Amino acid sequence: MLVLSRQRDETIMIGDDVEVTVVDIRGDKVRLGINAPKEIAVHRKEVYDAIRRENKAAAQVKPEDLSGIGKIGPKSPDKESNK
Repeated sequence: MLVLSRQRDETIMIGDDVEVTVVDIRGDKVRLGINAPKEIAVHRKEVYDAIRRENKAAAQVKPEDLSGIGKIGPKSPDKESNK
C-alpha cells in the first residue's frame, strides 16, 4: 500500500484519469473529492462489498428458485388497452 501525506486542496493522481483531492479536514475526518471518468465506478468500500455480496447471491439463483415469480414477457393486449 502506498501511503501519501496531503494537505487540504492537494491532489493525487491515479493513472491518467482519476484525481483524488483532499477537500476538507475536520478532526479525525478527511473529506475527499474524486474525479473519475463515468465508466469507472467509485464507491465507499462498505458499499462496494455489499454490491459484490448481492451480485454473488444473485448469480447463484437457480431457475427452480424463481418458480413463484410470474411469467416475464410482453404484456397482453387487453392490459395495454386499459391504460
